[in-house]
Amino acid sequence: MNIYLQGLTMGLAYVAPIGLQNLFVINSALTQKRSRVYITALIVILWDVSLGVACFLGAGALMQAVPWLQKVILGIGSLIVIYIGVGLLRAKASLEGGKDVNIPIWKLFTTAFVVTWMNPQALIDGTMMLGAFRATLPAGGDLPFIFGFGSASILWFLTLSTVVSLLGSKFNEKILNIINKVSGAVIIF
Repeated sequence: MNIYLQGLTMGLAYVAPIGLQNLFVINSALTQKRSRVYITALIVILWDVSLGVACFLGAGALMQAVPWLQKVILGIGSLIVIYIGVGLLRAKASLEGGKDVNIPIWKLFTTAFVVTWMNPQALIDGTMMLGAFRATLPAGGDLPFIFGFGSASILWFLTLSTVVSLLGSKFNEKILNIINKVSGAVIIF
């Protein structure tokens, strides 16, 4: 149980500050029907857990062994993140819920993949934190730790989706616009 709790707390420390994923889920919760909000959250959870498992199992070691791969991934990821950040700075926020409800599921999958797997912050944090932590676990501790980590992702994104969806009426377009501008600037930086 102790190793599970370590995975849970490590997972929360990992997932809470990753801005792109959180912003994607928040914008979904503010503009979509609740059923679509939870579908979006579940897709983000899928990609987040898959990235965490990959980092835990040695993605960092692979990138260290193949330095050009690390540069390519981080370079392309950085360009994508900057592009998303510029888009947030330029966009006018809208709370017209339901406008994009008919976004195809494949587009949700690909967008969630990009904000998770192409995010240099997520890659760097994941490979350094999870890969290093794996070395400290006792024999047989891998599975409880990963279940704890996955539980953190589920807990975080479903809670974030629910809270923002329930409090969505308290937000107006001006507040969402400020959130997007600040998030865009932070993401670019």
